[in-house]
Amino acid sequence: MDGLIDLSGRVAVITGGGTGMGLACARHFLAEGCRVVALGRDSEARIDDPKFTFLDLDVTDHEAIARLATRLPGVDVLVNAAGIILHDMEEFSPAGFRKVIEVNLGGAQAVTMALRDALRLRRGSVVNVASMWSFFGSGRNPAYAASKGAIVQLTRSFAVAFAGDGIRVNAVAPGWIRTRLSAGAMNDPERRAAITARIPLGYWGEPDDVAGVVGFLASPAARYITGAVLPVDGGYSIA
Repeated sequence: MDGLIDLSGRVAVITGGGTGMGLACARHFLAEGCRVVALGRDSEARIDDPKFTFLDLDVTDHEAIARLATRLPGVDVLVNAAGIILHDMEEFSPAGFRKVIEVNLGGAQAVTMALRDALRLRRGSVVNVASMWSFFGSGRNPAYAASKGAIVQLTRSFAVAFAGDGIRVNAVAPGWIRTRLSAGAMNDPERRAAITARIPLGYWGEPDDVAGVVGFLASPAARYITGAVLPVDGGYSIA
């Protein structure tokens, strides 16, 4: 294995690690030899690996997060992939808007701060999951877009704040990836066709496409990269 990307023997914590892109990240880091602690409220697949642990955790539950931190004295990688999206105009209501912000933005902030000491101990790396909607407005999902725009600024702010601790903080900005969150658009033939026509590479991404970039940003190969936001969208954001 190339020493620049060798993550063997490290500890990776992944919020939203039981579904979609978070699950793909969990599998990626397991393949790299990491011990993986996946956090979430749901799991799409069972992983039978002694290095894998799935814990039911709500990223808005600050007491549960604090308890978790006491069990993790050292963390090499934190991936903040937990996220929700609400449909049928729910995000336009005060309660719906607040819920999405609390999970997508507040969860990333809370878990990162709780594990800061553990990351400092290992001179670790944080990778946040932003979105193409970090840069575009969304007429359907204003809370989701707002939360992901804020993730970009949280990433940059933490990158500056934590640099003295040796902690790097970066983000990926996925485009149209085949996950449950994108199922509404994917299962609508008209929307799917319009979206695909705009993607320069001509196809939707897979969760593994995102996981590979997350793995790179967390690896020694990216040791001089912090505060970056890498689009993983097949060129959608430039078309």
